[in-house]
Amino acid sequence: MKILVVEDDRKTADYISRGLSEAGHVCDVIRDGTDALFQATREHYDVLIVDRMIPGLDGLSLVKAARAAKVETPAIFLTSMSGVEDRVEGLEAGGDDYLTKPFAFSELLARLNALARRPPVQDRKTVLRIADLELDVIKRQVSRQGTPIDLQPREFTLLEVLMRAEGRVLTRTMLLERVWDFHFDPKTSVVETHISRLRTKIDKPFDVQLVHTVRNTGYCMHAPR
Repeated sequence: MKILVVEDDRKTADYISRGLSEAGHVCDVIRDGTDALFQATREHYDVLIVDRMIPGLDGLSLVKAARAAKVETPAIFLTSMSGVEDRVEGLEAGGDDYLTKPFAFSELLARLNALARRPPVQDRKTVLRIADLELDVIKRQVSRQGTPIDLQPREFTLLEVLMRAEGRVLTRTMLLERVWDFHFDPKTSVVETHISRLRTKIDKPFDVQLVHTVRNTGYCMHAPR
């Protein structure tokens, strides 16, 4: 994998870079958030590893700006900010995972490998439809009854996962794994919050509900029956 490490602490950056190189990966290190944003939009990377407290553009703003620029490269926050709200902020900003310092390099490597196992977009359907709702994976566009719907990157991913599983129930754990690539419970309401926001945008303005809660189980998307 080609990985961009955004870390201003030289000792930590060298440790990560050396470990990734020994594991067979190509690694670029940048210590300033503004420079990192330019690099992330100019070069192709398989994963971004981002510290939150960096000079220039902070890590949170960096990932938000990258998502706004349509950079969909998976991003892992690697930071000493370990509070629940800190983790929620990271996920809400468009991060795919959140690892706190101090950390075990073996865990970081395992999370990188988990992100790499995601199936490439080109191997799957690129236009999804359920009833009058349409999602175009390539164009990153969503519409219902021909009306464009503006979604944040994580909302878009959540909707795509739900639509690909049309008619099947997805548990909270399954959504954490498929949307956030979490293989543990972060002890937050991030799934419920995103489901609520998604419903506000794709269901509430229209007559027919497509996102359904299956009590004590999870969520399911299907057309009217």
